[in-house]
Amino acid sequence: MRQLNKVLFAVGFLVASVSSHADVETYKIDNAHSFANFNIRHVASKVSGTFSDVTGNMSIDRANLSNSSVDAKISLLSVNTSFAKRDEHIKKEEYLDVGHFADMQFVSNKVVSSKVPNEGVITGKLTMHGVTKEMSFPFKVLGYANDPWGGYRTGIEAHTNLKASDFGFIWGKPGGPVGDEIEVTLLIEGIKTN
Repeated sequence: MRQLNKVLFAVGFLVASVSSHADVETYKIDNAHSFANFNIRHVASKVSGTFSDVTGNMSIDRANLSNSSVDAKISLLSVNTSFAKRDEHIKKEEYLDVGHFADMQFVSNKVVSSKVPNEGVITGKLTMHGVTKEMSFPFKVLGYANDPWGGYRTGIEAHTNLKASDFGFIWGKPGGPVGDEIEVTLLIEGIKTN
């Protein structure tokens, strides 16, 4: 009888594990519909722009967002401030230095659900300009829906502020023409793959 109980416990544990794993949905980030938008001080005003080349994967457990994760990469070569001459200047060594550091990457290591459904705080390692820092920022799952092409999608919105100087950039000096603090809004759309 004791042996039978052990077998039943093992089977139950296996079923629970498979069921739990099945609850996690995997989404590939659609870089045609995903953006990392930013605002930064320029002299006495602000300049806004976007990085339009966002790739990676998201795993989402709708029932328990704390089981979710993300691994995303943003190509800094895709910077667009609606002024080509400025974009080329931003890419140079003086600013983003895309010749040496073409990408930034975020890999999550913790998600905390909030009391509000579909919202939480995600924490992970952000690597940019050869520097890796741990960051936490709030996010919201905007929804889930079938798309017109037979796929299934989700949308995520997240906001954070970061300091360029934390990543080794020196252009955000007090009194300089460009600010140190960057306001970031992430609008991420994912296509379900499982």
